[in-house]
Amino acid sequence: MEQNLNLYHVFYEVANCHNFSIAAKKMYISQPAISKSISKLEENLHTVLFHRSSKGVTLTREGEILYRYVEQALFSLRSGEEQLKTSASFPISQLSIGVSTTLCKYVLLPVLKDFMTQNPNIKITISCQPTLDTISALQEGSIDIGLVGIPSKAEETDNRLITYLPIKTIEDIFVATDSYLAPFLGKYKNDLYKKEGFFKDASFIMLNKENISRQHADLFLAANHLDLKNIIEVNNMDLSIEFAKAGLGIACVIGDFVEKDLKKETLREIKLGHRVPKRQIGLAYPAKSARFGAIDALIQYCQILIPTQFPPS
Repeated sequence: MEQNLNLYHVFYEVANCHNFSIAAKKMYISQPAISKSISKLEENLHTVLFHRSSKGVTLTREGEILYRYVEQALFSLRSGEEQLKTSASFPISQLSIGVSTTLCKYVLLPVLKDFMTQNPNIKITISCQPTLDTISALQEGSIDIGLVGIPSKAEETDNRLITYLPIKTIEDIFVATDSYLAPFLGKYKNDLYKKEGFFKDASFIMLNKENISRQHADLFLAANHLDLKNIIEVNNMDLSIEFAKAGLGIACVIGDFVEKDLKKETLREIKLGHRVPKRQIGLAYPAKSARFGAIDALIQYCQILIPTQFPPS
């Protein structure tokens, strides 16, 4: 087949031009050379590829079959050449991202799917870890950028080291199944949050205390004098959601991430007298480091896409 590559190119041009002379001019070779190449290809393939006439040439049935494959092959070769040119023009950039498991699943991965397609020159590595670990990694310089729940009270020293760029407002809510709530509603009727016995008897599914989301929820509970007696601690929000759906208790979760469950009434939101204050998720990167092209590209993409994915609450 290697000897036929040039012959296939000649075949393709003749098929498109429907004329040996025109194909010869297009390829800057003589007409006898074109005729000889087509004859050689037909001889190699033991078939006739063109009907010849005084008006030009047309493909035979066998020629039409071959043409489809040659066209695909030449298109693939041109695409490969263009990809190489792109790679040469845009050197490969490495971008390391720190993100929690929850934000990675619900926010980052949908963004990266198209981002990586549009930016093939950027190679990405992801470290799934709690927000506080991501912030520490940014301070140490071991990652380039993070997607985090922005701390509500970032220390002044932290602000000097890390730049936070909010891209989405979120709201934490408490949810449970109807079956889990039924005994409490039967016993205490409405306004469960007003009943001390409810907080004594109910189980609350919360993230561990080192988690930014848990710290935000604890501030809300303390401000409203709500004392949870029975707490099931888990290490990520996906588990919180699954535990709640299994009827094991009342979970504190980000509202956007259970929107479908609320619509299907798999889970129900529980009012605790006051709404948990809204907070923000955003991109974080070292304040004093130069923002190279890959970071800027991701920042711009997230600013556009993430608010579209999750309209403001």
